Amino acid sequence: MTNATVLGAVASLIIIVTLFEMLRRHRLREKYALIWFLIAVGALVTSLAPGAVAALADALGVVLPVNLLFFLGSLVLLAMSLQHSYELGRLEERTRTLAEEVALLRLQSDTDHPGNGDRDDEVDQP
Repeated sequence: MTNATVLGAVASLIIIVTLFEMLRRHRLREKYALIWFLIAVGALVTSLAPGAVAALADALGVVLPVNLLFFLGSLVLLAMSLQHSYELGRLEERTRTLAEEVALLRLQSDTDHPGNGDRDDEVDQP
């Protein structure tokens, strides 16, 4: 076993252990953990069987196996960026909708109970 193989395997195992710890502490959602777990397993397989990458590169017609790894890494980053952009847009829309609903509820509350609309001013004053 070469130093690179050991380093890759240890790094992959550290990522997997960290993922499970983050899941246990509720610091990472399951849908993101699955993506990271697949990446860590892929890195582990790549580090333990570098010949598999060379065989896949040959089968796909890629001259250098490292070019295949960079290409696959770029695809993973692109997919994660796209997924996070989708999530961000969805959350922005939900935040806007909730803000509008709160504004409507405050307006309704102020029209139902006139005189209570200055509650925020009382809290802000020292």
